[in-house]
Amino acid sequence: MAPDFSKYTDGLMPVIVQDVLTLEVLMLGFMNEEAFAKTQAEGKVTFFSRSKQRLWTKGETSNNFLLVKEVLVDCDNDTILIKAEPQGPTCHTGDISCFGKANDQFSLQQLEKVIINRKNNPSEKSYTASLFAKGINKIAQKVGEEAVEIVIESKDDNKDLFLGEAADLMFHYLVLLQAKGFSLSDVLQVLESRHKK
Repeated sequence: MAPDFSKYTDGLMPVIVQDVLTLEVLMLGFMNEEAFAKTQAEGKVTFFSRSKQRLWTKGETSNNFLLVKEVLVDCDNDTILIKAEPQGPTCHTGDISCFGKANDQFSLQQLEKVIINRKNNPSEKSYTASLFAKGINKIAQKVGEEAVEIVIESKDDNKDLFLGEAADLMFHYLVLLQAKGFSLSDVLQVLESRHKK
């Protein structure tokens, strides 16, 4: 379905932006046909700013772009939902969302960002950076070791040891994904495609 901008006298349609991974609502804005076309062409969410009376790409001054992953139009063709990958805080206050949620919740996405930072900005004190420095074979070996350790712990009843090994496996798995040039979102897309079958 295509959005029907003619339903609005000013040609501005409400657009809800949602985090593609967490599904958290990030913000609400408005698009006209030109902003919608630019969003689709460039892959970055672009609104029509009512206060500035011009097109406005989210992140044009802060670099906190919203990278478009999916565009949906509701059943009446008068509201747009964009699932996006935020490149930083969405709100000008520094919050993840314009609806006031502070950027203090730990998530796999947050851990992935830390891992990416360690990869791109290595330091001698960083265990993660040392893994990347040792190369793919060492990282893959660590994932294998952690997988074996979680299997061993699963046969006992020590909750703390089991969860500790689960965390170790998850961490090293995310490092391996980055070393191979992939992300958690790539894996989620595969899982989603399997779920639809």
